[in-house]
Amino acid sequence: MKKISILLLAVIALSSCNNKESNLVVNANIEGLKKGTVYLQKIDDTLMVDLDSVVVNGNANISLETFIESPQVMFLYLKKVDNSQYDDRIDFFAEEGEVTINTTLENFVTDAEITGAKNQEKLVEYRTMMQRFNDKNLELIQQNFEAQRDEDEEKLIAIDKQYESLLKRKYLYTVNFAINNKDLEVAPYLALSEVFDANIKYLDTIYNSLEPKVKKSLYGKELKDFLKERKAEEKEIENIQPEDIDENTEDVS
Repeated sequence: MKKISILLLAVIALSSCNNKESNLVVNANIEGLKKGTVYLQKIDDTLMVDLDSVVVNGNANISLETFIESPQVMFLYLKKVDNSQYDDRIDFFAEEGEVTINTTLENFVTDAEITGAKNQEKLVEYRTMMQRFNDKNLELIQQNFEAQRDEDEEKLIAIDKQYESLLKRKYLYTVNFAINNKDLEVAPYLALSEVFDANIKYLDTIYNSLEPKVKKSLYGKELKDFLKERKAEEKEIENIQPEDIDENTEDVS
């Protein structure tokens, strides 16, 4: 009898956790959409999870809801039934309250205008600057192709230096952007998604600059765990002794 009571309490507790009142509302308008299904999704342990969905049949104005424990990147996924070759997914930074997404069926991702979240505003600002870096990178790729075609070794060396400089500037911009937005969850998110392979001192600087509430957020905790793993790996490498390396390994030419 005691075991049954404990089991019943566990079921009730689980049920209450799964029925938390929604605190995030995503309002979306998809111009041109007549039929299809729209999903609100998030990534949970590397898996894409559906949180809510709406079947569209003539009305392109939709509303999706969920409970969010911490600001995080979510997705608006459109599964079309118009014989389109591709389905579409918009990513956005969600936080408690209302988020509005206006877009079109024809250019679902590129036409998306998203309002209602401070983290989203900063993410857009960051990506706008990143586009400039990407444009410059494409220019260097084109110049590199031409230099290889012309067998211009001097120019290839110069382009390589420009690329290294561009990459360094991109990393430093991201680090500074995160530090300047230490009161927002977008800061640890960018550290994890954009400069995870940077020098660990930069990641440490970002984490240590975060406001306490951000350190306790989803991405704040993930950054803390990631730093712990990185430091353990680097310490393990430092502790490798010269005698641990097999000097007798054959050199395969």
